[in-house]
Amino acid sequence: MKTPRLPIAIQQAVMRSLREKLALANQKLGRNYPEPKLVYQQRGTSAGTAWLESYEIRLNPVLMMENQQAFIDEVVPHELAHLLVWKHFGRVAPHGKEWKWMMEAVLSVPARRTHQFELESVRRNIFPYRCQCQQHQLTVRRHNRVVRGEATYRCVKCGEPLVAE
Repeated sequence: MKTPRLPIAIQQAVMRSLREKLALANQKLGRNYPEPKLVYQQRGTSAGTAWLESYEIRLNPVLMMENQQAFIDEVVPHELAHLLVWKHFGRVAPHGKEWKWMMEAVLSVPARRTHQFELESVRRNIFPYRCQCQQHQLTVRRHNRVVRGEATYRCVKCGEPLVAE
């Protein structure tokens, strides 16, 4: 799958959102945290990731093109909050009370841990598995871990192990 070319207007809107939220955080926290590096190379079903040690945010260009406003309003602040929490508190739980506080009290954004984007365009190979109550779709990575005997997965509803169909 070829990565789409991001229009400059979208990149500018993302950067504007990042800078506005960073300025808000610096003002509320009384700090001067630097601007993180933005990279548009996130793949798979993740909308974005925060890389603490390199102080960068990686965004998924495919999902961004399909969900532009949500990226600007939610994903960018979500990943920025991870970096700010790391700078402010050190290493803590990824979506713990510090992150929730940073999202809501400092950045004024609802603290949602996961996105609800349609994933059909970024999902590659999925493998059908079954438990006693329903069918499940495992990613190629999880499927390969099962095949190699490195992992077993259980249904969160019935607790039964998932079995390949």
